[in-house]
Amino acid sequence: MTDRTDIFAGDDPFALAQSWLQEAEASEINDPNAIALATVDADGLPNVRMVLLKEIEANAFVFYTNYEGTKGQELATSGKAAFVMHWKSLHRQIRVRGTVEKEDGPQADAYYRSRSLKSRLGAWASRQSTPLKSRAALMAEVAKVTAQHGTNPDRPPYWGGFRIIPSEIEFWADGNFRLHDRFRWTRLAPDAEWSIVRLSP
Repeated sequence: MTDRTDIFAGDDPFALAQSWLQEAEASEINDPNAIALATVDADGLPNVRMVLLKEIEANAFVFYTNYEGTKGQELATSGKAAFVMHWKSLHRQIRVRGTVEKEDGPQADAYYRSRSLKSRLGAWASRQSTPLKSRAALMAEVAKVTAQHGTNPDRPPYWGGFRIIPSEIEFWADGNFRLHDRFRWTRLAPDAEWSIVRLSP
């Protein structure tokens, strides 16, 4: 597509997303890898929250969470998710929709080990999304799991990654007078060819 030049150029949307993220890492003040992740509950009512994207793979996007929390349960039930990354410093965003699968093997173990000790212990201490009596109760649980698991805790069995395998990716850049540039990549299956169209702003 001759119209797709400059910041939109390239044949691989994952490489393009990675290049945009690398640019944002140089200009965005906090958490350039933050995504607004959308899921739906059993009634189809959406939930959205900020999480940190940890990997852009050759064919997917990966983040980590507690499988027993609201998002983990909704992802496991629906098998689908969407997210948006927005960078004010670049005046750009990426929107993604697709199916999800768990990443709870060696890759999740390696990422868990890369986290700070307090974060690893926090994953054991927090029963994500459930009612909590007080912060003091949470800190007491942290002390308890610290005594139980020591300074090199294994990854909790209820904590790991989700891989989002997109069927649709949209790259958006701000334009003068609200005449934005938008390109949508779609495919019918993970191994299918991408179709790319320019969208009206």
